[in-house]
Amino acid sequence: MFNVKELIIAFCIATLTTLFITPLIKKIAYRCNGVDKPDQDRKMHGKERASMGGLAIFIGASVGFLYLKPYDPHMNAIIIGAVIMIITGLIDDIFNLKPLLKLTGQIMAAVVVVSSGLIIEKLTIPFIGTVYIDYFGIVLTIIWIVAASNAINLIDGLDGLAAGVSAIALISMLVMGIMDARLIVVSLCIILIGSCLGFLFHNFYPAKIFMGDTGALFLGYSIGIISMLGLFKNVAFFSFIIPIIVIAVPAFDTVLAIIRRILNRQGIATADRDHIHYRLMKMGYSHRTTVLIIYGFSAFFGSMAIIFNSTRLLTSLAICFFISLGIQLISELAGITRDNRQPLLNSLRKISLFSKGPRVK
Repeated sequence: MFNVKELIIAFCIATLTTLFITPLIKKIAYRCNGVDKPDQDRKMHGKERASMGGLAIFIGASVGFLYLKPYDPHMNAIIIGAVIMIITGLIDDIFNLKPLLKLTGQIMAAVVVVSSGLIIEKLTIPFIGTVYIDYFGIVLTIIWIVAASNAINLIDGLDGLAAGVSAIALISMLVMGIMDARLIVVSLCIILIGSCLGFLFHNFYPAKIFMGDTGALFLGYSIGIISMLGLFKNVAFFSFIIPIIVIAVPAFDTVLAIIRRILNRQGIATADRDHIHYRLMKMGYSHRTTVLIIYGFSAFFGSMAIIFNSTRLLTSLAICFFISLGIQLISELAGITRDNRQPLLNSLRKISLFSKGPRVK
């Protein structure tokens, strides 16, 4: 069913196209004023950097797509939605759109997808079974696409972070797509992983270019769409949770940001430096180490999603427990627990000390 050779070629095409076109996009970004300027309250970089790198990711994925030509009855709408996301991101990177206008662009992209008939039609819930949600599925689909897009956008605060987290999420979805024999999911994941890796060569710390909203919105949108083509259609227990687990770190960070801003009586779109990655750096971790820590947690949650995808109820409940531990651990590492308590970390430290045993003189 899968033509492995064709998939490998498409992956290489997407990777190399993105790798070689990114320097050109960098030059275009400076000429178009698509730059990310230093901001002591919001940014970590000390000098002006080219943004709009997401355009290179989009071009690389597009070239891979044209080679592979994956088919789905909703593909035209998916492409139009992606273009709307890219245009919205580009305009924001150059002219700094107001939050409401940026949200309007995201909703437009989601509405185009919904109008094609690609919606979340059902949820699989333990002890209840498959629940068809009818017209509410339209609303849920729009919310999911917008939420996934913004989750990746909010995590895009350090060099290589959003591209790496997206690549890890896509790899986990690729594995599940292979397990479920969903060719469209495998095809889209392959070309997007390739374009992310090609961009990471220029974007990993110290970054030469940022993906900007152009890339973050496009990747978040893509992850949301692919999950609808595969993960939401799964019949496993808790199937509606699997897409959320895949992007658990950015999703968790987004929820915390919304709660924090509501409690502080700020607008939800207000930028701050209290995201998980910034908190990790405040705890003393270096830029590179912080990114790698979040990569590690993203890989952990991605692995949990893969296991979750094909397990029975009892095992699914056990996975939920481990996911909760993962969320608790990253919260303690980032110092965002109540009174900065670290019960899990302290327990791990005690176990580590105990495992060393007494010193022999």
